[in-house]
Amino acid sequence: MRNAKRYIVKKIFTYGLLIFGATILIGLVLRGNVVQESFEPDRWKNWVESESEPSLRWNMMNSLREKHPLKGMTKTEVLELLGEPESKTENEFNYYLGASKRGISTGRLTILFDDNNRVSDFSVWDG
Repeated sequence: MRNAKRYIVKKIFTYGLLIFGATILIGLVLRGNVVQESFEPDRWKNWVESESEPSLRWNMMNSLREKHPLKGMTKTEVLELLGEPESKTENEFNYYLGASKRGISTGRLTILFDDNNRVSDFSVWDG
């Protein structure tokens, strides 16, 4: 009976250690997929999706949000900062972000303007 308890405790410890190690390993692998690029307007505007840089704009998004608060900007300021959008309407600009590093998904930055041509809201879409 005593040996059976010792065997069970040993198995629980071994499996617990394996699960903990696998969790740490998966976390490190996933962390390595998060790339942060510093936002540079010229690189953003001139980016062409390629095999070597499939998600440059996507990788710049955090830096863009931190350095350039979009809300309240005018259309002219947005165009100076980001260049011409891939598609637009009177009240909306859409910028293609490239591969999102989540399977085959791609991203899009959507900027909404109010009646005064100022950014009222923006969102990043993955999918």
